[in-house]
Amino acid sequence: MSRYRILLVDDDPSLLKLLSLRLRANGFQIETASSGRQALGQLATLQPHLIITDLRMEGMDGLALFEAVHKNSPSLPVIMLTAHGTIPDAVNATRKGVFSYLTKPFDSRELLQTIETALSQGYTSEEQGLENNDHHWRRKIVSQSVVMEELLAQAQRIAQSDVSVLIQSDSGTGKELLARAIHNASSRHDTPFVPINCAAIPEALLESELFGHRKGAFTGADRNRTGLFETANGGTLFLDEIGDMPMEFQAKLLRVLENGEVRPVGAADSFPVDVRVVSATHADLETAIEAGRFREDLFYRLNVVMLEIPPLCDRCEDIPLLANHFLRLVRERTEQCVVNSFSPEAMEVLMAAPWPGNIRQLLNVVEQVAVLSVSPVVSASLINNALRGKTGEIIPLAQAQADFERNY
Repeated sequence: MSRYRILLVDDDPSLLKLLSLRLRANGFQIETASSGRQALGQLATLQPHLIITDLRMEGMDGLALFEAVHKNSPSLPVIMLTAHGTIPDAVNATRKGVFSYLTKPFDSRELLQTIETALSQGYTSEEQGLENNDHHWRRKIVSQSVVMEELLAQAQRIAQSDVSVLIQSDSGTGKELLARAIHNASSRHDTPFVPINCAAIPEALLESELFGHRKGAFTGADRNRTGLFETANGGTLFLDEIGDMPMEFQAKLLRVLENGEVRPVGAADSFPVDVRVVSATHADLETAIEAGRFREDLFYRLNVVMLEIPPLCDRCEDIPLLANHFLRLVRERTEQCVVNSFSPEAMEVLMAAPWPGNIRQLLNVVEQVAVLSVSPVVSASLINNALRGKTGEIIPLAQAQADFERNY
């Protein structure tokens, strides 16, 4: 039997019985409710993966039920059943976040395909966050692949200690999300998590940014400034793109990590800080050491434990989960979006693509097709166009949305 639980809601007992028999025959675990209020009362106990509800019911109708569900469980997909006369109401419901609607009468194939697409979004109790506190620490990491689950299990074990962690992986794989997850799973979860991209800070400002400075320390220092080490005191400091840190500053960082003390620029004395350091890079630091671009002693100080996030092409079973997750996010913030799913052919294209830009590129493609599609179902051709691009580049969401508004 399928692990998926579906809650059917309808005040027509004949239709409720027919749907139950049909879906149980296809292996789903089925629970039923004859009203919206009864369904709400069952949610906490049943913890369904999907709700299928009639739109027009006495008392609490399907839309009111959806709105009540959506407040506490925004990731839980809802499919609406509607008669021909209520199609405009159903379309309006999809704009509010209902996953899809089916017009009565519908055939089994249409029903099952819609259910399969909804469930491929990967709604789980972990994603809902309210149902499984054991997974709350990793709530923003969307995955189901074995390789990612193994990595997250390792990250959770490492989080229980205070050792330094180095995350090494390609750009766009979600290094900061993993660093945040480690922080959330640690004893420091109620303390600050402070990220900094070392590649984005000019060399002349990096010391002041991390260590702070005193008034008058240099031209323009008209007041004291608190550094990020002090801001993160008691918590976690995430040093992203550590491989781009200038050699001269690497020695200063090493001294702080060894002594546990920070001296702001222009200050006479140091003060102690209690900070866990998680760093990340897309570069091969061992090669950088051989080339004289990175200190070996700093490498060993940062690399007590190394975690490697696999590229998206090595975890293609996560792509349907991620694509549908990103689609939901676009629907929530883009009023013009009419898309509620990907066609099976479109999903095949997504899963077969090489994704050199990893998750960041997938997000960009989903954002583009979501605002350009005039159909509720994204086609394979639209995905192919987004992947190719006229210039080989992915169009930013703002540009894609402007194109949509201009053309339609």
